[in-house]
Amino acid sequence: MRTTERIGDWTLLLILFAASECAEPFDVQRIIQRSVAANRQDWSAAPRYSYSERDRQGKGSKTYEVMMILGSPYRRLVALNNEPLSPADQNKERRLMEEAIAKRRAEPKKERAARTLEYEKERKRDQLLMDQLVEAFDFRSLGRQKLGTFDVYVLRASPRPGYHPPNIETEVLTGMQGTLWIDRDSFQWVKVEADVVHPVVIAGFLARVEPGTRFELEKAPVADGVWPQRTLP
Repeated sequence: MRTTERIGDWTLLLILFAASECAEPFDVQRIIQRSVAANRQDWSAAPRYSYSERDRQGKGSKTYEVMMILGSPYRRLVALNNEPLSPADQNKERRLMEEAIAKRRAEPKKERAARTLEYEKERKRDQLLMDQLVEAFDFRSLGRQKLGTFDVYVLRASPRPGYHPPNIETEVLTGMQGTLWIDRDSFQWVKVEADVVHPVVIAGFLARVEPGTRFELEKAPVADGVWPQRTLP
């Protein structure tokens, strides 16, 4: 479901909103809990679906079709700066995909097992990050809005004082804040934007996540109600 600077297949941006369309209060914690449950269902179904992924690079972008091939995703370039590839480049990308399929079909069982295991590790990391939302952030309502064709709740997420990450992968959450747009009917995340607002040192590693790093996620439903995700840097 990559810059794509990503936290797995999800993400949380600093954005100012106009006044809410409706001032009536609603249960923010209940909305978050239901949205996490809805996204957990999608996470389980995701390997059965293909989806598009757009990676921003400076002022340009690359759009990929992401599909499962023999146990792990394959990303095929389909557009540059929102424009379809030329016929020649389309043929080139098709040949690259055919070569990748042939290589995966011929790989030894040990290599295939290692490849698929790495994919499953990424999925579990993404799932843990999503599950930790409820623990890592305090949420407040910014009201209700219309986002495209969706009626959404808009929630602001801020780091929760005293939050202790369960492992090194979730430490990044301590330095982030962001905004979630949650569909009022399905409780799916229509959009999530997040910024790193202070440096996060990953314990045990010579690694820092610096302020200015941004993560974004957008989702849209497919015919049977699953919302495969597409990530944006």
